[in-house]
Amino acid sequence: MPSNLRSIGKFYQLYTNKIFTTQIRRLNLLECHSKVLLQNHGINVQKFVIIENPLEANDLQSKFKVDEYVIKAQILAGGRGLGYFDNGFKGGVHITKDPNQVLPIVEKMIGHKLITKQTPKTGIEVKKIMIAESVPIKRETYLSIVMDRFFNGPVMIASPAGGTDIENVAKKTPHLIKTFPVDIEKGVTQELSKEVAAFLQFQGSLNDKAALEIKRLYELFLHVDATQVEINPLVETENGQGDIGCMVNGAGLAMATMDIIKLHGGEPANFLDVGGGVNENQVHKAFEILTSDPNVKSILVNVFGGIVNCGTIASGIINATKSLSLKVPLVVRLEGTNVEAAQKLLKESGLPIVFANDFEEAAQKVVASLGGNTKKVARGSS
Repeated sequence: MPSNLRSIGKFYQLYTNKIFTTQIRRLNLLECHSKVLLQNHGINVQKFVIIENPLEANDLQSKFKVDEYVIKAQILAGGRGLGYFDNGFKGGVHITKDPNQVLPIVEKMIGHKLITKQTPKTGIEVKKIMIAESVPIKRETYLSIVMDRFFNGPVMIASPAGGTDIENVAKKTPHLIKTFPVDIEKGVTQELSKEVAAFLQFQGSLNDKAALEIKRLYELFLHVDATQVEINPLVETENGQGDIGCMVNGAGLAMATMDIIKLHGGEPANFLDVGGGVNENQVHKAFEILTSDPNVKSILVNVFGGIVNCGTIASGIINATKSLSLKVPLVVRLEGTNVEAAQKLLKESGLPIVFANDFEEAAQKVVASLGGNTKKVARGSS
């Protein structure tokens, strides 16, 4: 074969004067590995853990607290929910609210072969299980980014009618599927991302949130040199709220705090700016507001004491935690005026407060307090 016809990942066949090219590229990822990539690029996913043996499921009640568990066998094949195992156990996807049921289900899956319409007749052995938080879904949409030869570059394919029946949507209601070519030099601009979000019927503030997820998905697409990235379903949740309450001082710090929480896979429920002239009573009131929100499952206090005295914040935290009988995890990061005395006060209080030394550690710890996966975050694309 002439050297000028050789290329990694391609196979050439020569017939007379014709050259036939076939792309060979079979790097497919398990769902759980794809979810880790999404999370590491700041894309919002529900909390999840990956286990490789049943013993790891024993610690779920203490380390992974959610209202409802989704247990999914991990194999490179579709149709898992309707599949069956070689031991007779039915279904590669199970949902339960009882944490005591997780281990028995895992034991029937892991190490056994799952047979679906897309596997060989003998099935594929399940070596990994993903256990994820079940989230209340209001609406499902579809979004994918693929390399398209017709457009000579990447395109986004979107549909406001996502979910498991996307194939039927394409057949019966093709007007609900739209293709958005991406200029390879400009990438996914703010204008394009908002246009796609609008087609997906995300309105108001949700349009901005969806547009950000779309841009981050494209950054991931470039970073890993993907040929296809698909989110099905891309959902709007029923409450539309996060579960991490944020108490900060200053709007700029508040926005940065929410961004870094999302970057590490968490979802802020709100931010509460206590301002520069805060006193102990105001800190107490701030905790009353945060704990009154049923969506808040963990609290992050992130304060930079310039005008604010960190000792005042610490005293307010202690009083509020005791008087309100705080029942959710509390992560505190303080920096600035009187910080050493404030930290000493908090540590000597005997309260179950998680301390963080810097901005990023605070975000990692508050996400981890909810059972989130806090692997190292990739910061950008190449």
